[in-house]
Amino acid sequence: QLQLVESGGGLVQPGGSLRLSCAASGVTLGYYFIGWFRQAPGKEREGVSCISTSDGSTYYPDSVKGRFTISRDMAKNTVYLEMNSLKPEDTAVYYCAAETSGCGGKYFGSWGQGTQVTVSS
Repeated sequence: QLQLVESGGGLVQPGGSLRLSCAASGVTLGYYFIGWFRQAPGKEREGVSCISTSDGSTYYPDSVKGRFTISRDMAKNTVYLEMNSLKPEDTAVYYCAAETSGCGGKYFGSWGQGTQVTVSS
């Protein structure tokens, strides 16, 4: 059974960078679509990126395009989210999750426990 564990969150100043990791265990990534999501207090969960682990194709919403980069390391069975030029509005708990049908799928599962990202001076 696929399990995902996020790490790498923390406190960073506006304009700074962080790299989040989503480590998979239980199965080998290769046929999954891994998405990164975030949820801030009082707000709905928002998808911020997605990657096909089979061919590396990626998706970003306009809110993070050009600032966030998703990548995968198949040898480490891990997906990364590089976040640059961070803004206070990026503050949220970040989660990764898996889908089998595509980045536009509605049934992301195997949610991790999340990692807190706080952007503040």
